[in-house]
Amino acid sequence: MQNVYLANLGLWLVKLHNLHWNVTGKQFVPVHQFTEALYNEVFEQYDAVAEVMKMQDKMPLVRMSQYLEVATLEELDGRDFTVGEVLEIVEADMKTMQALAKQIRDEAVKNDDFQVQGLYEGYLAYYAKQLWFLRAIRKEGCCCKKH
Repeated sequence: MQNVYLANLGLWLVKLHNLHWNVTGKQFVPVHQFTEALYNEVFEQYDAVAEVMKMQDKMPLVRMSQYLEVATLEELDGRDFTVGEVLEIVEADMKTMQALAKQIRDEAVKNDDFQVQGLYEGYLAYYAKQLWFLRAIRKEGCCCKKH
């Protein structure tokens, strides 16, 4: 399960850069900055998850082809994205990552794996806060299809 999470992080890192580079619209600057902060966090998670796997004598996936085989997030082609599209995509991906992190944390709790449990507790707290931010931004009503 952690390799699926790792694969999603690897794919998400690239996907967030795509959204970061190609967002357009009146709220370009704050969304550009938001996606940059997200991909920086995703990179930190990417490294931490692989290191915890190594500490537990597990081999993290390392090839992009492997990531694409097991990832549950989907790639995006490069194009211009509206602010609303970026926020919708990020929110959907974040909910996927939150659900996966919860599964991994719950399994760690059952196995008394406090190292993994603690790591993923932090990720769950991070996602909860970021999803709150996204809900607040999207309530503005100027740039998104859903409210």
